[in-house]
Amino acid sequence: MNYKSVADLAADTRRLARDDLSDVDLVVGIPRSGLLAANLVCLHLNVPMTDVDGLCEGRRMDSGERCVEGRSFGDLDSVLVLDDSVRSGSQMTETRNRLDGHEFPFDLTYGAVYVSPRGPEYVDRWAEVVSMPRVFEWNAIHHPVLNDACVEIDGVLCRDPTPAENDDGERYREFLSTVAPGVVPDQRIGRLVTSRLEKYRPETEAWLDEHGVRYDELMMMDLSSKAARQRRGNDAEYKADVYDATDASLFIESDPRQAAEIGRRTDRPVLCYETMEMIQPGRAKRAYRTTERYVSRFKENPVSFTAAAAKHLCYRGYRTVSGRLS
Repeated sequence: MNYKSVADLAADTRRLARDDLSDVDLVVGIPRSGLLAANLVCLHLNVPMTDVDGLCEGRRMDSGERCVEGRSFGDLDSVLVLDDSVRSGSQMTETRNRLDGHEFPFDLTYGAVYVSPRGPEYVDRWAEVVSMPRVFEWNAIHHPVLNDACVEIDGVLCRDPTPAENDDGERYREFLSTVAPGVVPDQRIGRLVTSRLEKYRPETEAWLDEHGVRYDELMMMDLSSKAARQRRGNDAEYKADVYDATDASLFIESDPRQAAEIGRRTDRPVLCYETMEMIQPGRAKRAYRTTERYVSRFKENPVSFTAAAAKHLCYRGYRTVSGRLS
């Protein structure tokens, strides 16, 4: 599974802007994801931006002007129409056809940050070829990959219960029925795989139905109580077994330790939703060992570990800021 994070997008748009877009006077983002890429590019170039409707209606976002027939763009020579990615080329072709019906007083070029191997035939400029299968941090929870993915509920579709709520009784049932959704994917999910107990299926199914979460299967742990589940302590093993028994291409798990364990056991891609890190086959065992080492160090000396972690984060923050200012 090829994966690009928002940090990757920021770095790749900067490289694209520096290496190939110095002549651009205006960046036009194709909604929705193209607006994110366009915003980053126009900031690197220090030029105005707009969306496709704005281009057709003579609006650009730096001035707020609203003119007709593009007269506010008379000072421009080169305009880039940009999307975050091109896969089949259908969206870019649709945009080209729409803009071909306008007579603009400038040159139009088309680009994307990421293209599939066939993508270059639809654009003039791009940063990188990213083969399929692929998913991006900014669209993972709305991507068709969900159709055959395994997805956890708590920590992904909604928050985790608090200790007070997680009483394996009435307060927990109230949580299951009333917790607000964190995100509702607009794609159907292949399998919801949760550590919730089978006895809470009615509340879980009712909540999913109420909030419009579409899915094919709901996999729950068939144990009598929370205490029994805690005694087993095999949540990650259970999820890995489900993942391993399917042809799913991705597991989305909220907990970093469980994500590393699922990846280690299956040697298949796991997206940790809390950190938005993709654990790739071949890297899973290394991520698991790192997680285990940190947990062990924390147990041995929580105060020392926390102080060292804070120092490390401050150092990383300083290096990041220094790099941006240099």
